[in-house]
Amino acid sequence: MMSVHRSISEHVSRQAEYITLYRKLDAMREVRIEQAVEQCKQGKEIDIAAINYVTEQINQLAQQHHLPPRKKVTVEMIQLINK
Repeated sequence: MMSVHRSISEHVSRQAEYITLYRKLDAMREVRIEQAVEQCKQGKEIDIAAINYVTEQINQLAQQHHLPPRKKVTVEMIQLINK
């Protein structure tokens, strides 16, 4: 009985770590989106590569641990935010 409890506790602990990592990556993604929005406002070329790199990391984590995926960002999406 004790090993079942320990196993469940370890699973919950690992899941909490995945969720924490997911939240950190999601926050990083949001910062990069804001930076792209600022680039767009200033008339600079919009760089979405950094956003989508983090998005890919989020989606890999999401797929492995049953968390919600995020959409890849396009230049058009950033331009729409500025309208």
